Parts: sequence; structure tokens; C-alpha cells
Amino acid sequence: MHEETRKVELIIGKILRIGVVTSAIVILIGMGLYFMSGSGYPAGEFPRRFSAIAAGLSQGKSYSVIMLGVFLLILTPVLRVVVSIYAFYKEKDTLYVVITTIVLVILMFAMFMGYRS
Repeated sequence: MHEETRKVELIIGKILRIGVVTSAIVILIGMGLYFMSGSGYPAGEFPRRFSAIAAGLSQGKSYSVIMLGVFLLILTPVLRVVVSIYAFYKEKDTLYVVITTIVLVILMFAMFMGYRS
């Protein structure tokens, strides 16, 4: 089991690194687009919904690219929680599976409540 735990820790570390680097690259691309062509939105406006981000991405709007990068950055620790649930399940640690699942539910609830507002 010790080897399995080590593998999961390495995977979690990789997920965090890849998530942060990917989101930083996407945000930098969005910033580059912003400096070349502006935001693509009226002053003071930016996409707030996933559908608006997707529509803005298809039109090449810089704020949408930046918001995608921020969304990827927010998703990185959520993915870490999902991998942790799997790790605790493999270790047959039921208490931590339950606790981590509750944390995931709270994170998802907070994301959807924030999405609605």
C-alpha cells in the first residue's frame, strides 16, 4: 500500500503543477490578446457565465480567454479533491472517503451557487 500512496501523491502533485501552468498559459494568451485587440466587450463588462465564456472564446475575445484560465485555476484543487477520494478509497479509509466527498459536495455547491448569482 505504501507504493500506491506514493504514486497517488505524485499524481496529485502533477495535477496541481499541470493545472497551474495550464491556467497561467491560458491567462497569458488572454492578456496578449487583450493588449493586441482590447477586451472585446463594452467598458466594464466581462463574461460571467460558462455559456458567455464559450461564446466569447469562439469569437476570440480576450476576456473570455482570461476567464477560461481563471476557471481552470479554480478547477485544479477540485480535481485534487477527486483524486484524494480515489486515494482514500484505495487505502480503504472510509472515514476520509466520506469527509473528502463532503468537501467535494461543498465545493460543487459553492461553485453552482456562485454561478447562479
